[in-house]
Amino acid sequence: MLDQIPYLPYVISAFIGIGLAAATGFRVFLPLFAVSLASFMGWIPMNEHFEWLSGLPTLITTGIATIVEVLAYYIPFVDHLLDTLSIPLATIAGSVLFASQFADLGTFPQWALALIAGGGTAATVSSGFAGIRAASTMTTGGLGNSVVGTTETAGAGIMAVLAMILPILAGICAIILVIFILVSGRKFWKKLKTRNTARSTP
Repeated sequence: MLDQIPYLPYVISAFIGIGLAAATGFRVFLPLFAVSLASFMGWIPMNEHFEWLSGLPTLITTGIATIVEVLAYYIPFVDHLLDTLSIPLATIAGSVLFASQFADLGTFPQWALALIAGGGTAATVSSGFAGIRAASTMTTGGLGNSVVGTTETAGAGIMAVLAMILPILAGICAIILVIFILVSGRKFWKKLKTRNTARSTP
């Protein structure tokens, strides 16, 4: 019955792609490692254009990068340096993982959609948690950053697994998360602007 729903495979692929993109917003390399491991073990199929993701070199590289990235976020000052790099890297990783789900669309629509949906989702999530880390540093002197880092790692792992086994749930969670970050960010900047205006007014 589900097979008769028009464009269902594309809808499922979109949910998978958005879920994986959101996961890269938490951690850049952990979702790449998860997808690489799953495809290497034969748990999920991989399009021939993205077979490099299922290769042993990619599995080893992303595995090492995941360990380094996770541990680095527990080092003071290094975590903020990584935040400046994570947003563009997450955008790239999110775009690649989203594009891997639409390899049969054609090059231009595939990557245009990947950059907008995948890259946009990853960049939004990454920016949101970079802001949370900055707020944590200001309010706790950096003591709360380890909690933020642990939350991000857990979020990346959970979203990556959900995207592969429960893609619709993962996609819905990712969309809700993006909306929450955008709304919260807008409210924060309004408060900050109002506070700065009040301070500058004699």
